[in-house]
Amino acid sequence: MKFNYSKETKTFKLQQALQNGDVVTASQAEKRFGIKNINAEVSRIRQNGYAVYTKNRTAGNGVKVTEYVMGDASRELVALGYKAKQLGITV
Repeated sequence: MKFNYSKETKTFKLQQALQNGDVVTASQAEKRFGIKNINAEVSRIRQNGYAVYTKNRTAGNGVKVTEYVMGDASRELVALGYKAKQLGITV
């Protein structure tokens, strides 16, 4: 798949980590890749056709943590894509 960003970018590095099965939090993204706004980077990855999901959990100290993980697109998401294409909506 063609990327809209180069291999030196933080977005590419995050995308590679997610593709390798890593679960990444905002704190980890800042430490590993220097990413301050993980939502923006995840949005760019999603716009390139990857299914990135968020999972919310509570850490042992009571802090709520959002984790990002790459997975397969759900049936609902694929169906929406086909419906949009049928309606002539393109990206």
